[in-house]
Amino acid sequence: MTWSSVSFSLLDTFWLFLALCFLVAFCVHKASAQLPGLYRKSSLFTLFQDLIRYGKTKQKLNRAEWLRVFDVPKRWFWHFYAISVFWNVFLLLLSINFIYQLQSYPSWLTGMLKILTGVPSFDGQAPQLATVLVQLLLCVHSLRRLLECLFVSVFSDGVMHLVQYLFGLGYYMVLGLTVLCSDQMAKGPGTLLSQLDWIHVAGFVLFIAASLLQHQSTVLLARLRKGKSGRVETLAHRVPEGGWFDLVSCPHYFAELLIYISLGFVLGGLSLTWWLVVLYVLFSQALAGQLCHDLYISKYELYPKHRRAFIPFVL
Repeated sequence: MTWSSVSFSLLDTFWLFLALCFLVAFCVHKASAQLPGLYRKSSLFTLFQDLIRYGKTKQKLNRAEWLRVFDVPKRWFWHFYAISVFWNVFLLLLSINFIYQLQSYPSWLTGMLKILTGVPSFDGQAPQLATVLVQLLLCVHSLRRLLECLFVSVFSDGVMHLVQYLFGLGYYMVLGLTVLCSDQMAKGPGTLLSQLDWIHVAGFVLFIAASLLQHQSTVLLARLRKGKSGRVETLAHRVPEGGWFDLVSCPHYFAELLIYISLGFVLGGLSLTWWLVVLYVLFSQALAGQLCHDLYISKYELYPKHRRAFIPFVL
């Protein structure tokens, strides 16, 4: 959907709902510090914390045994990116086939897109340059994150909730469909290269810069648990330093937000649907970053006070 459209599609409603859910969760978490101890020990509050926390931020959460039944290893994060690689490469190949072989999307896919957008505009319209570029960049992003999970990151025995795991499994599949649904900013007929504009280039440059920032942050986190030989020496949590960690506690989350903003630029900056995705990423990463930031402050007395949680100098 573009800005010129007034009504929300089913997909727009979905992303807006997710964004609002994480905004509310962020606000509740920030306000929870002012709650009386009795409320913070209640079963409902514990369940809320169980659903929003994972990994190191969950380790000291006092939970009932029945809640631990729903724990799955945090190291299973790689499952999300593996599914994303296969699914989004598949959608990318369908788009390329549409462009060069003039074979439209399968009927089951066009049916899903019609339901999500509420418009029958996918029957004969080939994907635009913006769509193909974003699909390609999404595949590159997912592949990089998969390789980082498998060969760079050092996971401890941290866990996440089963609900978080199931959400992650479906997230990138819905995201791939969202890219196709955002294919509404066509600039008219012409070759793919003739559709290239400065905003696509700016988005691509930002994507590269943000990806490098996220990779650097991931490497620095992994080095906290590795010795000079590169072998894992400890699974303990330490204060991250260097790079953008000198500004924020979670630069890898900030980089994630920048990556989604960059994809919005590659889409031409006109897709309301995609900016709702960015809004969701903003609130979800802000919540995760704030949880990590609060943990560092409570755990380390000399933790740098000038560091922000997520966005340099802002949040």
